[in-house]
Order: sequence, then C-alpha cells, then structure tokens
Amino acid sequence: MALIDFHCHLDLYPDPAATVRKAVEDGVYILSVTTTPSAFAGTSALVPKGGRIRTALGLHPELAATRRHELRLFHELLPTTDYVGEIGLDGSKPHRETLTTQAEVLHEILDACAAAGGRIISLHSRGAVEMLLDMLEFEPLAGTFILHWFSAKSAIIDRAAALGCWFSVGPGMIVSKSGRDAIDAMPVDRLLPETDGPFGTADGVPLVPGGGGSLYHDFAQLKATSSKDAERLMTRNFRRLISMHSRKA
Repeated sequence: MALIDFHCHLDLYPDPAATVRKAVEDGVYILSVTTTPSAFAGTSALVPKGGRIRTALGLHPELAATRRHELRLFHELLPTTDYVGEIGLDGSKPHRETLTTQAEVLHEILDACAAAGGRIISLHSRGAVEMLLDMLEFEPLAGTFILHWFSAKSAIIDRAAALGCWFSVGPGMIVSKSGRDAIDAMPVDRLLPETDGPFGTADGVPLVPGGGGSLYHDFAQLKATSSKDAERLMTRNFRRLISMHSRKA
C-alpha cells in the first residue's frame, strides 16, 4: 500500500525520532509541516536524507502575532526547501483579534514565495476561508496551494477549485457530516491524504503518519468505491502534483 500523509506535524509527537523511524520503515510519503521557522532545522534533522519525507517551512497563523520576528529567518530558509507550511489564517474566536497581523504575515510569506519562483504550500483556513481565498487570488504566483482540512460550503470549495487549489483531507474530516459534504464537493483529481497527526485522532488516539491507510477505506465508503481504487486515485494525484512542481522548477 502506498501511504501518503500530506500534512503531519512530525516534531510534535511525544517521541518524534521514534515516529520518524516507524514512518520510514512503513515507507510513508510525508509532508512534515512546521509551526515556526525556528522549528525547521530541528525537524529537518529528524529525517533521513534522500527518503520519502519532506520538511515544510511554516509560521502557523495561531503563532503569527507572537513569532512575527521569525519572518527574517523564514526568508533566510526559504531557498532551502520546495515546501511551505503550515501557514494561513485563523479567524476562530481565540485568534480573531490577531487576524490583521496574521494577514500581514501571510502576505509577506506569499510574496516571498512568488519572488522565489513558487512553492508547494499547505494552508490553514479555520474561520477565515473567504479571506484566505481573497489573499490567494491576489498572489497566484506564490505556488501550488493545498488547503488543509478545508471544511467549507460547496460554493466556497468551487471558488477554491477555480483558483487552482488542491485539498488535503483526513479521517478527522470524515467523522462529521460537514466534513463529508466538503470532501464530496472537492474535485477528486486534486485530493491528497493527510492525518494532521498528532492533532488528528481516531477514537481519541493520535493518528500515526499515514494513518495506516485508514483514509483510503473511509474515502472508499464515501464514494462507493474500493479502498484500492481510492489508494490509486490519491497516489496518482500525489505523483502529478510533484511532477507539476518539478517541471516548474
């Protein structure tokens, strides 16, 4: 089975080194996102060179106000990676008051990505989906946008798809009706699997990187197809995304 996890916080598991060793043994393709630029070097060091794990350079919107000073480090590190994440906006109640600062930070990051020739970018959008899409529409050269855990209405998903966005979805979305409806509205040729581990859980237990392929089973039930066909679809999508970016580079 080809296990893919396009949004996972490897450095935030209780034992990151052991988690990485197991993921390598299982052959999981992982986009390991970070929440601050200062976490990038240590998270990168967890990963064997030349393997199936890529580390993304991030500045999470929940931390944008307190870690804005790390933008300088973000700019220094950007040339070393093809992947950016987790970045974005969070308009939920605990973080709404910093939304203006978040937007300023995101604008600077997207502008930097555009100037660097584009990156594959994993984006957070909780409570601010339309504001985020407005910003992505303004910065189309920033790269290929992957909307992580994008539980939005179908009209918003249609708008995101028209902007060329991709979507990473996980077991945590499928447990709710709104999440299932969102996945059902997404273009199947732009879907990628994720866990959001260790924050993504199954029965209260943090999902391991790749989730053991549980998303393939859940997605197959949602779409009335087989787990093997779901695996083939998302593997094909993953390969196409990487190929597209390689050609641009």
